[in-house]
Amino acid sequence: MIRAGDYDGEKWTDLVYLPCTAENGFFPDLPAGNRVPDMIYLCSPNNPTGAAATREQLQTWVDYANEHGSVILFDSAYEAFISEPGIPHSIFEIPGAKTCAIEFRSFSKTAGFTGNRCAYTVISKELVREGVSLNRLWNRRQGTKFNGVPYVIQRAAEATFTQEGQAQIKETIQYYLDNARVIREGLTAAGLTVYGGVNAPYIWFRTPEGYGSWEFFDKLLHEACVVTTPGAGFGPSGEGYIRLTAFGDADDTREAVRRIQELLSK
Repeated sequence: MIRAGDYDGEKWTDLVYLPCTAENGFFPDLPAGNRVPDMIYLCSPNNPTGAAATREQLQTWVDYANEHGSVILFDSAYEAFISEPGIPHSIFEIPGAKTCAIEFRSFSKTAGFTGNRCAYTVISKELVREGVSLNRLWNRRQGTKFNGVPYVIQRAAEATFTQEGQAQIKETIQYYLDNARVIREGLTAAGLTVYGGVNAPYIWFRTPEGYGSWEFFDKLLHEACVVTTPGAGFGPSGEGYIRLTAFGDADDTREAVRRIQELLSK
C-alpha cells in the first residue's frame, strides 16, 4: 500500500492499494508511472495472506525508497512465526534500510499481549527527510502525547526476553504453527488452493469456483458452523479468498478442518 503526496489543503487525497495476488507472490510490485509515494506500508509476514517477503523483494523496495525519497513503514508483528531459513526477520537486515525505513513490532502475537498494547518502533538516526531527523521528530511526538506503557506490562514484556520467556514463546508459536499445518494440509487435501501457514499464523485460500468471499463465508458459517474471515474485507485483492487463523485450540482446529472437508466432499 502506498500513500501518494497529493494534499488538497485539508486532507491527503490519494490512498493507493498495490495488488498483492497469487500472480505476484502476494508481494506488491513497484508503482508504475511517475507518481512517487511519500509513504509505503509493507507487512511481512503478511496479514492476511501469510506470505513472507524474501530478501530480494525487500531490497527492491529499499532501493526504490532511497532513490525517490519515500519512507517505508515496515510492520513485522508476525516476525516470530518465520520458520524458513533465509527469510528476513527485520527490514534492517537489508542494506540501505536505515536511510528509508521505520519498523514497528508488537508483542501482541509473539507473546499473547493482545489487549495489553505493548509495542516498539525503530527509527534510525540516519533517516532524514528535508533536513529533519525522523528519529528526533518521533521522540518529540512520543514525549508530548504518550505517557508510556504501564509499568506492569513493561515488566511482562521484559520477561519475554529471559531464557524461560523465550522458551515459552517458542513452544506457543510452534503450537500455532502446528495448527496452521493442519489447516493448510487439510484444505489442500480437500482440493482447495491454499497459501500461507508456513511463516505466519494465517492461511489464505481461494474460494471454489462460482463463490465470492462473502458467499463462501456464508456457506461455511451456515452449513459447516465454521467462522472464517472473507478476503474481500481486506481490500480489492482479497475478493475470491478466505482467511483462516491458527490462533485456536488444536482439537477445535482439527474439527473445523474436518467439517470443511465434509462440506466440500458433498
